[in-house]
Amino acid sequence: MTKVTIKDVAREAGVSISTVSKALNDVNVVKPDTKKHILEVAQRLEYSPNLIGQRLKSGSTQTIGFFTSSVTGPYFSLLMDALAHFSEKSGYGLNVYISSDRHQIMNTIRGNLFDGVLLFDLVISDQDLEILNSEKMPVVFLDRKYTSEYATSVIFDSFQAGYDVGNYLLNLGHRKIAYIAGFEGVYDSEQRLAGLRKALAERSLAIPPSYLLQGLFEEEAAYNAVLSFIRSARIQGTEIPTAFVAGNDISAIGAMKALKYEGYNVPEDVSVIGFDDIDIAEYFSPALTTIRNPIAAQARQSINLLLQLIKGERNVAAKVLPGELIIRKSARNI
Repeated sequence: MTKVTIKDVAREAGVSISTVSKALNDVNVVKPDTKKHILEVAQRLEYSPNLIGQRLKSGSTQTIGFFTSSVTGPYFSLLMDALAHFSEKSGYGLNVYISSDRHQIMNTIRGNLFDGVLLFDLVISDQDLEILNSEKMPVVFLDRKYTSEYATSVIFDSFQAGYDVGNYLLNLGHRKIAYIAGFEGVYDSEQRLAGLRKALAERSLAIPPSYLLQGLFEEEAAYNAVLSFIRSARIQGTEIPTAFVAGNDISAIGAMKALKYEGYNVPEDVSVIGFDDIDIAEYFSPALTTIRNPIAAQARQSINLLLQLIKGERNVAAKVLPGELIIRKSARNI
């Protein structure tokens, strides 16, 4: 079926294209009877205006782009729902793009499809950032602290969170603490580890290299990493840590399952702490001690700051959101 155009509506209504355009856009220069007639014709012909074309001509798409390399896990489920809610509430659509292809990401961002973009967990180079800034593209990062004339960020205070977790475990008597990291180079994972290391260093302690595991922010990867670590420790006759700090709650759950499989009880034998406070954390057995990150607040602030940039504000200050230690039953004193 051939798409009905504005020309078809004008021809059928017996008026000019400009008159149809004014009637459809509610411009008050068209006589009421003429406007009514045009709208009836448009409805009868099932005319659908090219909204994207209109918005591009006006310099606005009323659309925000969210770019990430993955949306797996409960954190993203909460984040995506909140971003969609606050975008819609502000009168903007949210388009989600999942890719690790840097060139494709940059080409899409530069394609004039968005009024602004949110970036998370992407391999974007300094040169790419300079290009986006030179093209005056409003950008908000959710995974790194960054500010420029046209860009800013909304991040969790992961360093302080790691520091708080470290001090909590130290105060419980733990001295042998392992860390299950996310992906290498990911801001939150590295900052959480840095905070944990600071807490230990203040008491002249450190994390041995063998106590640094790769959990990739995934349950299965964390499970396998802890399983391999425990079995290797048994073969070598070395001690396992008294506590595992996981880069997120999903990794913590994977760690607890591996410990249980190998005959350890949490927290009687080994303590485990995570980050994010996803829904299942409270109901897992044992209930997970974790850092509660305000995910909905991160989404709201991200949309708010992006809209500030879109509306012309420059050099908008980054937001750092504090976490909260939620003490449950997966860690205890020794």
